[in-house]
Amino acid sequence: MQNTKTAIVWFTNNLRIRDNKALHDACVNYDRVIGIYCFNPDEFTTMQFGFKKTEKYRAQFLIESVKNLSDNLKNHNISFYFSYEHPQKILPNFCLTYNADALFIQKEFTKEETTLITNIKTKLSKEITIFESYDQLLYSPNEIPFSIKNIPEIFSNFRKKIEKEGKIKPQLLAVLKPKKHYINFNLETPSLSKLGFKEFTIPVNSAFPFKGGETSAKQRLQNYFFVTKKLGFYKKTRNGLIGTDYSSKFSPWLANGSISARTIYWEVKKFEQEYGSNSSTYWLVFELIWRDYFKYLAMKHEHKLFTIKGIKNSPYHWKKDAKLIHQWIAGETKEPFVNANMIELKQTGWMSNRGRQNVASYFTKELLLDWRIGAAYFESMLIDYDVHSNYGNWQYVAGVGNDPRDRKFHIQLQAEKYDSKGKYQSMWLQPTLF
Repeated sequence: MQNTKTAIVWFTNNLRIRDNKALHDACVNYDRVIGIYCFNPDEFTTMQFGFKKTEKYRAQFLIESVKNLSDNLKNHNISFYFSYEHPQKILPNFCLTYNADALFIQKEFTKEETTLITNIKTKLSKEITIFESYDQLLYSPNEIPFSIKNIPEIFSNFRKKIEKEGKIKPQLLAVLKPKKHYINFNLETPSLSKLGFKEFTIPVNSAFPFKGGETSAKQRLQNYFFVTKKLGFYKKTRNGLIGTDYSSKFSPWLANGSISARTIYWEVKKFEQEYGSNSSTYWLVFELIWRDYFKYLAMKHEHKLFTIKGIKNSPYHWKKDAKLIHQWIAGETKEPFVNANMIELKQTGWMSNRGRQNVASYFTKELLLDWRIGAAYFESMLIDYDVHSNYGNWQYVAGVGNDPRDRKFHIQLQAEKYDSKGKYQSMWLQPTLF
């Protein structure tokens, strides 16, 4: 009788079945495939600046995403298990229990993630083959015209060369496995209470009322591109503040990997074939390239992404004033536009791109507070937190990153330009009126 070859796929921030290299390669090359996800307790602990690493908003979105992943895997006869234990504790035992021949992992490149993976590798049986692959980028490292150490320090230089010479791979489709190897683990549904949170409701005026998971991501893409055709106006509306459709809102699903950047790219190309290309369709891809750029900067500069002097090694003198930090978080500063954005974040886990730039500029350039504290608060609160984009953007705004101009936002002029009638500020500063 032929031996059944078994592969374990450890899901992290690649919570999808479509265009998932680890899952695809495991399914193609092994008889039995078992997926596992770990609600790592380290992700829900309090960090150095006093914020919980993951707050309730992203926790809820993550739970929804994992539930949806489980359902989608089941539909493809792929077993799925999840645990609340630390990955380095459960993964080696899990591989042993199910006699795994291989472990498939998404390749990471920031310190916490790489340290964890290294620790897991040391605990695995030497009989297990480990496969790691980059799978959270639009342009894979072997498809770009630079070595990592030569990534340009200015975005436009990166973008122009990569648009001209880079290659984007086609999507990988999900693979249907035979039922005979499926294991039904009969697990309890993951819940907020297991992660230490209470149930909550989001205000009806939230700009992000969507659920987590690949199915929701697919529905959002279909609606934004092909039903409302809002993609065709993206560049004109992307600096909006109110409602679901001023921007694509893909970032939360991209952040936990419920959808891939490649999937979005190829759907943009499909839209352009049907309805034509314009500056808006280009601009959505432009934003995906920005996302890639922050990831490549993280690969190049490694731990400098998290140091107070940043990738520029800039000698700013930052403050840690507890009262000013509290006022910023609570939306009690002298700037109503900043306050409205901070209250929206506190109540929903979401903030517009325009809002993020303004509140970060105010925190660093007006209050002169340690930018890492603001970045840590965003990490805790944002549904769409992505380590590379978050810390890269905070460095950029603070003047210690890759902004060659070291600009500062004039908050009142920004409010007049993007909220000229004060509707957004009224929505969050006087919620009883709406």
